[in-house]
Amino acid sequence: MIGEYDVKKQICEIGKRIYDRGMVAANDGNISVKISDNEYLCTPTGTSKGFMTPDMICKVDIDGNILQANKGYRPSSEIKMHLRVYKQRPDVKSVVHAHPMYGTAFAIAGIPLTQPIMPEAVISLGCVPIAEYGTPSTDEIPDAVEKYLQNYDAVLLENHGALSYGDSLITAYYKMESLEFYAQLLFISKQLGGPKELSDSQVQTLYDLRSKFNLTGKHPANLCQSASNTCGVSKKEEKTQQVEDNDVSAIVAEVTKRVIEQLR
Repeated sequence: MIGEYDVKKQICEIGKRIYDRGMVAANDGNISVKISDNEYLCTPTGTSKGFMTPDMICKVDIDGNILQANKGYRPSSEIKMHLRVYKQRPDVKSVVHAHPMYGTAFAIAGIPLTQPIMPEAVISLGCVPIAEYGTPSTDEIPDAVEKYLQNYDAVLLENHGALSYGDSLITAYYKMESLEFYAQLLFISKQLGGPKELSDSQVQTLYDLRSKFNLTGKHPANLCQSASNTCGVSKKEEKTQQVEDNDVSAIVAEVTKRVIEQLR
């Protein structure tokens, strides 16, 4: 069994990864790992995730009480969000919170990651909803996140960032990495004229594959892809939005044409 000090080193390694990949700036983000039924290691507040050392890592209980912290360090102010995940998801052993550039941009724009554009994202994440905005370090964020915990392993945080969790630290980190890659691809494909989405039957086939892989964690297979609903956005609403977007584009094109004619 891996020792507590080794877990602390792993937390520092993952912290450096998210910092080096630009998923956090300055002292942003936080990481935690469950090491027993009532013991959780977590990153300290006010410390860059790219420059942590094992002695900086703190330990708390399920209620957030400090069990161990070296002088000058105290648990992240957002540990409440992590502990809510552990309380609602007994299968979760680690939680990662970061501010990945593209994922956070979608969260700020209020756009969930619902479009099925690549097999890996469909299998690993399904889709990623947005938890309503909450003030950092308060119960507002845990309350907003809680409603998504039973069906998703990653969520965007409105105007804030992203949260991922899994049965190990590396799994939780990989989900954050996958979320950001998904968001980046979606953003770029939109600049190229819009992504060509996988069909409903193709997505269902991927969901079937996932079940055969015996992957751990929760997955929104029964929520994100059905005859009438995709992550809470109905097909009718999507079609209406597309029509509205097309109408706006047509109006802009016509106005531009008339202005050019007047200038000639």
